[in-house]
Amino acid sequence: MPGNDLALLIAAAREAGEVARSALARPLDVIDKAGGAGPVTAVDLAVNAHLAERLRGARPGYGWLSEETEDDAARLGAERVFIVDPIDGTRSLIEGTNLWAHALAVAERGVVRAAVIYLPMRDKLYAAAAGQGATLNGVTIRAGDRRALVGATVLASSPALAPEHWRGGRVPMMRRGFRPSLAYRLSLVAEGKYDAMLTLRATWEWDVAAGDLILREAGAATSDRAGGVLRFNNPHPQVAGVIAANPVLHGAMRAALAD
Repeated sequence: MPGNDLALLIAAAREAGEVARSALARPLDVIDKAGGAGPVTAVDLAVNAHLAERLRGARPGYGWLSEETEDDAARLGAERVFIVDPIDGTRSLIEGTNLWAHALAVAERGVVRAAVIYLPMRDKLYAAAAGQGATLNGVTIRAGDRRALVGATVLASSPALAPEHWRGGRVPMMRRGFRPSLAYRLSLVAEGKYDAMLTLRATWEWDVAAGDLILREAGAATSDRAGGVLRFNNPHPQVAGVIAANPVLHGAMRAALAD
């Protein structure tokens, strides 16, 4: 991994936390993005500016994909690319809760190789590098080992559990939880706090790229909603939903979902 990308992401994420905390002391200046893409605040933009300067300055040959930067097709020709969500869970930030995160990843030829998810208001830093395991604040984490879908805890929005998404309209008797940040949902499964995470709609890469690696390094399986391998730095930067759980439970969930 060139120049230890994971160490760079960890340092940048912690710095982003300081930038965010400082920006929170000023007006949020909330703007609704065009096309129903959700709100953006002065905090999102300040963190994005810092991360762009910090990360691109350290790795000028890497591509750049961020929710808060106009997309540049030049990233498609880069061997490695930063995939960044400056604030994942902007609505949570606006509401004054502490469940938002910075999500940073490096993908190499479509596969994430280094990743950090940091919740600065809770001081929870999840990190992983390919082949090196996953950690929370430096301590190794592992996904849970539950095998039965019935009774499993799953992080998902309520529409994902609508009958039309499940074979024969039969929704498994799972216990649903929710967090506003997709990155945090993935992290909680990697930590073993929840058994599974599910989103069935098209999902922006910056929301899930970091969590994909953290989960896999924690022993979980990840895929799109059809069971396909998640690939990143796509021309249109979305994946077709995400299923995440330990391999046995992942297979059970995939089998229960309608095609």
